[in-house]
Amino acid sequence: MSHFTSEDEALLQSMLRQLLQSVKEKITGAPSVECAEEILLHLEETDENFHNYEFVKYLRQYINNTLGSVIEEETEKCTSAQNQGEVSGYDTLVQHVTKKTRESKEYREMMLALKNVMMVVVESLINKFEEDRMCNKELDSKTKKECQSGYYTDNCSDSDSSFNQSYTFMNQEQLQLLAERLDPIQPKEVRQEALQTLCSAPPSDILNSESWPNLRKHLTMSLSDPDATFSEKILRFYAKTFSSSPFNMTREVYTSLAKHLELYFLSGEYYLPISAGLDVSNTDINRLLKKVRLLNEYQKEAPSFWIRHPEKYMEEIVECTLSLLSVKCEPGPLASPEFLSPVYFLALLDIKAVWFKKWTHAYYSRTVVLRLLEKKYKSLINAAVQQCLDYFEFCKSAVDRTSRVGVFSQQRCSDKQKFAYTGPELQYIYFVHSLCLLGRLLIYKQGRNLFPVQLKNRKDRISLTDLLVLFTQLIYYSPSYPKTALTVHTDNYSPASLVIEILQVFCDQTGCAAECLYTDAVIDALLHPIQNLLSGTEMCINCLETTLIHVADILARIAAVEDGLSLLLYGGNENSAKEDNPTAVHVIVEFTKKLLHDDVSLLSGSERLPVVKGAFIFVCRQMYRTCEGLQVLFPYGLHESIAEAWKKTSLLSERIPTPVTGANSPSSISQESKNVSLSEETLLDALLNFSATPKGLFLLHSTGAMNDCVTFMFSSISKRKQISECEEFGNGVIVTQMATTPTGAVALQSSGFIKALVTELWALLECGKDDVRITQPRSTPVDPIDQSCQKSFLSLINLLTYPAVFELLSKQDMPNKPVYSLREIPTDIIDIIDRLIILNSEAKIHSLFSYEQSHIFGLRLLNVLCCELNTLLLLETQYKVSQVLLTAQEENVIEASKGPGDFIIDGLSIERNHVLVRINLIGGPQERILPLRVLDKGSDPYPWPMFSSFPLPKCYLSKIPRKADFRQDNDLDKLLSLLKNPDKQSGWAENCRKQFCKVMKAKPDIISGMILAELIEKFVSHLSESPLDCYFSTEDYKATDANVKNESLSSVQQLGVEMTVRYGKYLNLLKEHAENELSLVLMNCEKFLKQQQTTVVSSLCCLQGAYAGYDWFASSVFLIMSGDREKTLTFLQQFSRLLISAFLWLPRLHISMHLPITTVESGIHPVYFCSAHYVEMLLKAELPLVFSAFHMSGFTPSQICLQWITQCFWNYMDWSEICHYIATCIFLGPDYQIYMCIAVFRHLQQDILKHTEAQDLQVFLKEEALHGFRVSDYLEYMESLEPIYRPVLLKDMRNIRVQTA
Repeated sequence: MSHFTSEDEALLQSMLRQLLQSVKEKITGAPSVECAEEILLHLEETDENFHNYEFVKYLRQYINNTLGSVIEEETEKCTSAQNQGEVSGYDTLVQHVTKKTRESKEYREMMLALKNVMMVVVESLINKFEEDRMCNKELDSKTKKECQSGYYTDNCSDSDSSFNQSYTFMNQEQLQLLAERLDPIQPKEVRQEALQTLCSAPPSDILNSESWPNLRKHLTMSLSDPDATFSEKILRFYAKTFSSSPFNMTREVYTSLAKHLELYFLSGEYYLPISAGLDVSNTDINRLLKKVRLLNEYQKEAPSFWIRHPEKYMEEIVECTLSLLSVKCEPGPLASPEFLSPVYFLALLDIKAVWFKKWTHAYYSRTVVLRLLEKKYKSLINAAVQQCLDYFEFCKSAVDRTSRVGVFSQQRCSDKQKFAYTGPELQYIYFVHSLCLLGRLLIYKQGRNLFPVQLKNRKDRISLTDLLVLFTQLIYYSPSYPKTALTVHTDNYSPASLVIEILQVFCDQTGCAAECLYTDAVIDALLHPIQNLLSGTEMCINCLETTLIHVADILARIAAVEDGLSLLLYGGNENSAKEDNPTAVHVIVEFTKKLLHDDVSLLSGSERLPVVKGAFIFVCRQMYRTCEGLQVLFPYGLHESIAEAWKKTSLLSERIPTPVTGANSPSSISQESKNVSLSEETLLDALLNFSATPKGLFLLHSTGAMNDCVTFMFSSISKRKQISECEEFGNGVIVTQMATTPTGAVALQSSGFIKALVTELWALLECGKDDVRITQPRSTPVDPIDQSCQKSFLSLINLLTYPAVFELLSKQDMPNKPVYSLREIPTDIIDIIDRLIILNSEAKIHSLFSYEQSHIFGLRLLNVLCCELNTLLLLETQYKVSQVLLTAQEENVIEASKGPGDFIIDGLSIERNHVLVRINLIGGPQERILPLRVLDKGSDPYPWPMFSSFPLPKCYLSKIPRKADFRQDNDLDKLLSLLKNPDKQSGWAENCRKQFCKVMKAKPDIISGMILAELIEKFVSHLSESPLDCYFSTEDYKATDANVKNESLSSVQQLGVEMTVRYGKYLNLLKEHAENELSLVLMNCEKFLKQQQTTVVSSLCCLQGAYAGYDWFASSVFLIMSGDREKTLTFLQQFSRLLISAFLWLPRLHISMHLPITTVESGIHPVYFCSAHYVEMLLKAELPLVFSAFHMSGFTPSQICLQWITQCFWNYMDWSEICHYIATCIFLGPDYQIYMCIAVFRHLQQDILKHTEAQDLQVFLKEEALHGFRVSDYLEYMESLEPIYRPVLLKDMRNIRVQTA
């Protein structure tokens, strides 16, 4: 189709006319011809109806018919070339086809034909335009008026050409004459003709003219003209001005309209009683609503551009608006009924006060609005508060009536359009507007400062709290579903829903929530229906289930914030905890337990009962997943109630029959099954969240639901990964907590979590993702651990604590297969060690695609694991890790003709050298030197000596500084005197503690060596003789060689003895034969403690026989006593009677008879569920930034603290500080163990924040020693924590014997 017929020309002319007419407003508003051309050129970008125009459709079809075959041919050519590798990429294909098509002969012919026909069509349109223009000049004035009037009707006529409408440009004299003719004193015909001329002139010319002030005055007065057509034309002129003029001009039009409306309502022309309702079909009412609607439309648009103009312009608009809305129609002092004021009409058109929301959104305008409300128009706020109060009073009084649906909303709307509103409906509409306005106002500090307010009919002022209590009461006193005309809208206008929306916004604003919601009065109001249900008080609440769900939603949001949680747990004042006024947490938990036991009669049989249960369980979950929340909730036994409900639901789900074809109602069975399944998941999720804290995890184990919860968690994570491939911080914390306990580690293993983690790691490290199309080779990793593997690396570190490693690896042999297939993917931790760490065969090396990168990953992982000394001993004894690394170093040398060759310095040899030094040297930050894992610049890039056999080069050991000769110290003498001559009065121990602190602060270095040994020996000896200070009762045990003649140490303990003796000799504390002495100490300790152990049947490896790790505390005491076996054993026996022994000496309570059997069976040590738990609680209170950093990292303070405490800070502190740590805990009490950890975190705060940002926090905390930390420097800080926390901590520590779950 390369030519056009006459029919085509006529069709094109008609379609082009339609297109131009549709874009008429855009073209005529353009300031120049060039701008009009630009508008047409970019019409597709700006006009959403562009592709619906007939002209566009015609052109598309024409182009398709003409060039379709050319495009298809070129596409086929390109596709075949792309398959051969000549062309690649979708974008390149499109560009190529487009270029070839435009160069084709068909394209040139088409463009020529289009150009010719369009020239003819446009010429015809121009000729038609000239004819129409000449015709218009011959029309009389009446015809002209009728034509223009038709143009300004609601539905614009599209029968005439868009070119028929044109602007009339006038000079100043003409505009002056026009203003005079619009004076209300002029005859009607003159004014109408002048108005017609005004409407045809450009608004910008009129607004910029010198005559505009007079013209505006006349237009404002003419708006009240009884002739509806006349005022309608003025409104259309205003509307056109709003849409096409700049803000500095339109503000004058807006203020003119607002002033007119204000005068109209104040004039007393007529009054509309509210009780009479409103008929919008009435002509006068319709005109009034059109004016208000135009005003409201401008209100919503103005904020988008008034910031670009002087503030006085915006202030002028705000003030005239507030002035209008503050108008109160008062016909006379004797008039009793209320009359419709402007705010009612605005509420009809903008029920949710969107205009106010937009005006207060930006600080620029909000400041002005709130300042004017405070200084001049506070009556507007008073009226809104009064309306809310009136509605509440009405709802409250309607509660006792037989019908709960009030008069405010008594009529159900029909499907027909509504033209009349009753008085109560108008009141309700104004109430909704007032509620939304106040809800927005209270978000801002300036808005809240407007309260309290004084109402005319009330003596007491309405405070902010009073208003929030009112809002809250509306949730359960107002009808849930008002049956008004408003229900036809998609928005829910029920008071409860509106209040919930407002309160939800308040909860998200920290300052607003603190001032508005975090008060006892508001919380009491929220809990009112719950308290009534608990007490059995009769209530009349519409839709009780919905009300409870709403209340639970707000309570959960409050509990999610620290200040809100504190309010719920402890109340806002000291009187909150009284018996007659229970705290919020008591009410919430008791009600939740009743729900779980199906003990709420009003809700029995309700279909929404599971939803209500889930909502309140979630509120409790927000509390008990924090340490302080669990501390308060623990006495209620909520975990037992949830576990009991879960077991019932689980049994019920097993009884639901499987749907069978032909059954009566398979859909009902299926729905029941879904409901039960949902309830079961909700309860499992609630139980799972107990494990967010150490003590909560201990409680979860007692329920017997640990395995089910972990399986549920793994299933949930797997489902979410399919969608977003991301893991929430919360799940990371839960997994880390689980991995710190043996039961949790076993549950993670059995659920498939560890297998999935290892498989994902292998895919990232070796294989890459199957679903990713590889178009180019992967970039070579620059970092030792590639960024893609960092998350898996950290997950493994979080997982592989010593309790987990022992359960997963104990007595497991290394596979060491002769052949490894390239498709053989590891599925367990032992496989990771076999394939990535212990690469002791060619088969293992050749099975790796990325040998160096993967092995470095394994060595880095090994380096972190060996920081936990028990893990190091296990790996060394089972897999001979050191020997494997030494062999690899020996093989990594350059062959030399004479003598040993030089070591090859590469990434692997540097990593191996670092690991070898770390695992074979014990010492604090100033006692050992670890080689760096980076190369230096210069001639000697790696100055650290490598080795392939023991002993280590001496350069890795720091020189021990000579001990200073301390002269006699009065404070120390006084302390020794107290210990040698104990006064049996009650104050003796306290005096010793005070004197100890005094010496520690003044001269901490004195407390070392034999002095330290004497101090702790005498202090413990005297305490062990006091029945009040003895916590454990022990049998007498006489340590002799004969007792342990037939005993032997495990390989782990033997290696631990070697390391201890090597460290002791380095410190000059031990002499020859120390190994034998220490071995006897450990065997006697084991024998002694075995007398106090109970029998337990468990599948956990850690409960099979002796303590699973090495006794680092006994070894520390052995070094303090300078290798004296007798002193060490005597001290440990006496020490074992004291409470502090439970927390410093971990083997002390291994399967101990002093603990409840449930605690023993869990394999969870009190150091974890007590000390580490309180470390987390105090950390959140004392160092919130550090606590948040841990949470963001998915790591837990409890895990690293358990590691520090288990090995008595060996490798983290220098020996002198380890001694001070032990002495401080012995003298000052077991709670100082917790304060010590908090002090360490305080010391590391900046480093923790920095490494959180670098996403390697757990690596830093496990690998790095505590540089610069001295116990004496933080003793004063620890003392400041004691009076605050000691009562709670010591109480819980003393309760470990009776710990019930």
